[in-house]
Amino acid sequence: MNSFYNNRPNGYQESIQKGLSAVRSFRSGLSYGTGSREENIQRLKSEIETADAIVIGAGAGLSTSAGLTYSGERFDQYFSDFKERFGITDMYSGGFYPFPDDETRWAWWARHIYYNRYIEAPKPVYQKLFERVCGKDYFVITTNVDHQFQQAGFDKKRLFYTQGDYGLFQSVNPSIRKTYDNEEWVMQAMGAQGFIKDAEGIFQIPQSGVVMKIPAALIPKCMDDGSPLTMNLRADDSFVEDEGWHRASAAYSDFILRHENLHTLYFEIGVGANTPVIIKYPFWRMTNDNPKAVYACLNYNEAFCPKQIEKQSICLDGDAGVILDLIK
Repeated sequence: MNSFYNNRPNGYQESIQKGLSAVRSFRSGLSYGTGSREENIQRLKSEIETADAIVIGAGAGLSTSAGLTYSGERFDQYFSDFKERFGITDMYSGGFYPFPDDETRWAWWARHIYYNRYIEAPKPVYQKLFERVCGKDYFVITTNVDHQFQQAGFDKKRLFYTQGDYGLFQSVNPSIRKTYDNEEWVMQAMGAQGFIKDAEGIFQIPQSGVVMKIPAALIPKCMDDGSPLTMNLRADDSFVEDEGWHRASAAYSDFILRHENLHTLYFEIGVGANTPVIIKYPFWRMTNDNPKAVYACLNYNEAFCPKQIEKQSICLDGDAGVILDLIK
């Protein structure tokens, strides 16, 4: 199977190679762009309308803008019992907590997956983005794992989730290079904790409360060999890049190749400093290599570009949802 995948283009590895090349190439410092905010908003609107192709690169900041926050009021609403018992203060750190048993650990993960994968985000930011680009030749590469692009209507054949999907499990057995849909299990595990669906079909906490465990019989096991399952999230070399992942990686590579010399907008939204070599740095490299290309960086407090591509760049500091409203 590995040799079969090796015969396909690998957009993920190609992006990382471009990113590493960018790190070595851009030595002249950073810029916050040129022109006023109003001018850049109008320029971004024009580029979306006139570009031959749009490559969207999305990071956690886009989901944060959409209200998928991992701490604060939203965390307290669904995880107050975990917070009180274990001192966990946010969903991210909770994913690494050494729970006392599998029944408790999988109760946590059922909630984490459900509220970040199987319901729409609180704010329609992804839908706004789709409305802006749905008539264009676009492709999306993202490090997000919450599936919100497909929830908003984006074509799944134009999406590449590089770091995994909350909706998938994988076996702990390294020889099984497959993933397993977990939606049915998640719904059962939520019901087992006492969550009840409201009139809109969304699980809510009843007045009687919920429990922090699932039955031992509900702990997920691999359908192929009965081994324990884990999340399909890139944490180390055990991450399973399955058939769907390789197909999306090849599609991304093909899209980049077909548009590398055209008027292409590399539209980066909410990409932070955790994984810049996957999206941010490759976008810089591809913009620098193509005089027809434009790089747009929409980010909260981190909107910048290399000085070498300053004239080809649009930098907009602010909330993604607000700025998408302004380029309507």
